[in-house]
Amino acid sequence: VIKCKAAVAWGAGKPLSIEEVEVAPPKAHEVRIKIVATAVCHTDAYTLSGADPEGCFPVILGHEGAGIVESVGEGVTKVKKGDTVIPLYIPQCGECKFCKNPKTNLCQKIRITQGKGVMPDGTSRFTCKGKQIYHFMGTSTFSEYTVVADISVAKIDAAAPLDKVCLLGCGISTGYGAAVNTAKVEPGSTCAVFGLGGVGLAVIMGCKIAGASRIIGIDINKDKYAKAKEFGATECISPEDSKKPIQEVLVEMTDGGVDYSFECIGNVGVMRAALEACHKGWGISVIVGVAAAGQEISTRPFQLVTGRTWKGTAFGGWKSVENVPKLVTEYMSKKIKVDEFVTHTLPFDKINEAFELMHSGK
Repeated sequence: VIKCKAAVAWGAGKPLSIEEVEVAPPKAHEVRIKIVATAVCHTDAYTLSGADPEGCFPVILGHEGAGIVESVGEGVTKVKKGDTVIPLYIPQCGECKFCKNPKTNLCQKIRITQGKGVMPDGTSRFTCKGKQIYHFMGTSTFSEYTVVADISVAKIDAAAPLDKVCLLGCGISTGYGAAVNTAKVEPGSTCAVFGLGGVGLAVIMGCKIAGASRIIGIDINKDKYAKAKEFGATECISPEDSKKPIQEVLVEMTDGGVDYSFECIGNVGVMRAALEACHKGWGISVIVGVAAAGQEISTRPFQLVTGRTWKGTAFGGWKSVENVPKLVTEYMSKKIKVDEFVTHTLPFDKINEAFELMHSGK
């Protein structure tokens, strides 16, 4: 058993608490990882807020991490002690019908136990002050050591800087993949990206790499425009600058609508606007943002009858075990940006400050 520091969420709506936790050794088909760096994501904040119906407490959150394999359980063959890895919240077992189908990346092998906050055998590897602590998204990267299933880990280039590539564990991969895998953005096309946070910037990057000629960024926070343009946005607009609904503004700006739109906020009203900003006959709108539990989307069916397509994406459609190492290689060869997404680097015990910076849009 390893004793180490972790940021424990004891209950909904409370700040994270840095505690000493015990991390049990990995069982069969499990891997124990020394986490070197982790990022914070709105999904962690969503669960921490208490709004997540799958949220269970006390829990160690975090799902954007990178580290070194400390030890492996019986039967683990894909990684060994000392390997550099990224834990994966969407695993890839290679055996379930989802993994065998090229149309999806949603491996279901450990979905039920992962959703309940436990390892595949139904138990936890974390204890603190004599209490069992739940796992989160199969990763729990807000701990100096974590244990994950062996199908939830990608072995990456040992030379990669872990304080940067941890971001490929969720946000950057999600946005980039939404453009290149889910929407399949084509050269010369026009795109609209709603929400210019980390995921929106990654979508812009993906649209640019795919050869889009016009990329319109949409956000009410104008402080985000300069960064969006650095990533490839050709122009940025705010819905608050017009009396007309934003979809009407975009349809007028683009002679009938955009070829591809992306919702990167998790707001069902914006999801509708993103669909309705698409061009009749061929426009595709991708939902990337995660809306709160129980919310529903709506539009007039005629929007779809007249040739628009509504899609969704999880982790950018990447089959995780095989593609995350490739994304790291693309970063190392400067095909995709990662460093530019990092705004602040904080010591682990300042993790609550990181959440405040995220909430304030900084």
